[in-house]
Amino acid sequence: MSYQDGFAALNLIMPDRIPRTEYSVEAHWDLIKAVTGLNVNIHSSSHEKIVAGNAFRKAWNYDVIWSVLIHSQVFDGKCTKMGHATYSAGGADYDDCQYCLYSDPNDALKFDPWEMYGSKDPAVLIRNFNEHYDKSCHSYKDAVNMTGIYVTMMSGLIEIFGWNMLLLIAGLDPTGFGEVSDKYASWIRQYFNALAECNAPVVMVHDDIVWTLGAFIHPDWYRKYIFPNYKKLLQPLIESGKKILFTSDGNYTEFIDDLADCGFNGFVLEPLTDMKYIAEKYGKTHSFIGNVDTRILLSGTKENIYNEVKRCVDIGKNCPGFIMAVGNHIPANTPVENALYYNEVYEKLSKR
Repeated sequence: MSYQDGFAALNLIMPDRIPRTEYSVEAHWDLIKAVTGLNVNIHSSSHEKIVAGNAFRKAWNYDVIWSVLIHSQVFDGKCTKMGHATYSAGGADYDDCQYCLYSDPNDALKFDPWEMYGSKDPAVLIRNFNEHYDKSCHSYKDAVNMTGIYVTMMSGLIEIFGWNMLLLIAGLDPTGFGEVSDKYASWIRQYFNALAECNAPVVMVHDDIVWTLGAFIHPDWYRKYIFPNYKKLLQPLIESGKKILFTSDGNYTEFIDDLADCGFNGFVLEPLTDMKYIAEKYGKTHSFIGNVDTRILLSGTKENIYNEVKRCVDIGKNCPGFIMAVGNHIPANTPVENALYYNEVYEKLSKR
């Protein structure tokens, strides 16, 4: 792990090697055992899992740790429950509980986050962010740490309304849904103001604004309601001098220029988003993290894996802010030998 290389990349200073990070692979127990030699599995204690995960991060040389504090817990259960498909080993994350906060779209369009969730104590929010950042620094001493928020705007609205109701009200009344989005942005701004005051020099802003094929609402709607609110939310962070990174699943290629204009310093992306476009237009001014295709690790040959890593390296190696990662994750059903070979190729090609 190298704080120096991660920090250099985020500050657009070319390190001698391409830094890297990964997401959630620390729960791939067979891979953890193969890399660390530690006999850990889904039934191991929390302490054993933490020790093994940290050993794995060190062995795979993470330079940046992706992390956010604020998830749907801020809604205190007053949101939609959509269930969860199996992702983790042993299906530990499977959840078939489903219910919707609203059954009537007219009621949903009257949603007021201030009325439902209330105002927050700024001092408490700042303290919580500092504690989260300090805990990460203690756990991962040799990497760049951060704090941040998952439910920035669209992701927050998805949690509150669920996909079915969100798409229904967005289709029935785009202006009304835009007004709801404005209200939500005014409420979530409390957290962004606190982020600006906290000690973390790097902030992760997550918002799933697109699907696999791109925008699921007309792009003009985003440019009227999402990006102007992003600018307001980011302003105190920009003024505080923090590095602000943006993460979204799916293909957000059509919005890269909008996001850069909002003030983001870096992009975290899946292989669906055009990393070559980012490298060619923003490679000297922004950092970017990605974007090896996890599907190739899942079912590809060694040749496929090598070519995929080389594709990413060839795009990013001349950009000072490029950081390697598999997008979106390396799930527990990825063959161990494929994951090990991916790491072998990365280590070979990461030297500039």
